[in-house]
Amino acid sequence: MPRQRTLSDQHLLEMVLALIHAQGPDAATFSAVAKASGLSGSTLVQRFGTKAAMLRQALLHAWDQLDAETAELAVTVPRTPEGAVALLVGLSQNYGDNAAVYADGLRLLREDFRDPVLRARGAAWGRTLADVIGACFPTAKQPDVIARLMLAQWQGSLLWWGFESEGPVDAYVETELLRFLAVLGK
Repeated sequence: MPRQRTLSDQHLLEMVLALIHAQGPDAATFSAVAKASGLSGSTLVQRFGTKAAMLRQALLHAWDQLDAETAELAVTVPRTPEGAVALLVGLSQNYGDNAAVYADGLRLLREDFRDPVLRARGAAWGRTLADVIGACFPTAKQPDVIARLMLAQWQGSLLWWGFESEGPVDAYVETELLRFLAVLGK
């Protein structure tokens, strides 16, 4: 009979993510996670096999959280252009008002681009988000194109906010997305 786990996989993956956010993906070693979790390195090897597998599982867990947050927000916003703005502003609030937190997220994005499984998760999330945004423009000729352009504007506004750090991220993103809608005549 196997021993009962003292630390759930979810809690352990949260610890790995916290370490990654604090020190970067390269810091997520079996030794560092063992120290943070109180588990032995050999226990971590048994659970994950390799450091790369542990990092992938942690980042897949982060994608699961983002998927859930996106789905939760998507059902709360009206299917209007303003609803699209509200959805994207809501998804931006995880960065707080600290551009360094956003920069840490970009370090994780590097790992997502390197791993085909993680890259596929990002692409799937993007398609889901584009579908929701497109549904917010029901009378547009090409709602899918508007959705992709709005998502590009959103990501660009996050990047510029990171450089400029002018006030709270949600206010900055909202202003930029409303400017985008104004150009569209929405």
